[in-house]
Amino acid sequence: MSTQTQLTKQHCPAHSARILLVEDNSTNRLLLLDYLTHMGYCVSSVVCGRDFLTALPQFQPHLVLLDIKLPDIDGYSLLQQMRQNETWCKIPVVVVSACAFKSDQQRALGLGARRYLVKPIDLAALHRAIIEELWHLQDDRS
Repeated sequence: MSTQTQLTKQHCPAHSARILLVEDNSTNRLLLLDYLTHMGYCVSSVVCGRDFLTALPQFQPHLVLLDIKLPDIDGYSLLQQMRQNETWCKIPVVVVSACAFKSDQQRALGLGARRYLVKPIDLAALHRAIIEELWHLQDDRS
């Protein structure tokens, strides 16, 4: 991982779900990182697509929070790569993006994102989405 990759494990109980956060905006990244860590999740955050592709097999997240507009590889391309990989294709992805057009949402959902949340993020709605996706993931494994 590059030096820009941040791995956060301050509050990482053994039963805690692992969330990989892909966000290039430092303010948004720190806000989400603090919130998710406070909520008890084990969070790794990266700032670009290249770091995401490195972190994905190393961190093995239960869920991905993905921004669409990244400095090197856009979130749509990352979604495509995830869905084409049999190891990663079942990991739920929640898109967190400033792209508010219906066409952006449809494209992301068509590429396999489970949800699409528009910034600024309602943290309660984000937490509900995470819980629901992790619940579905657990049901799928049963």
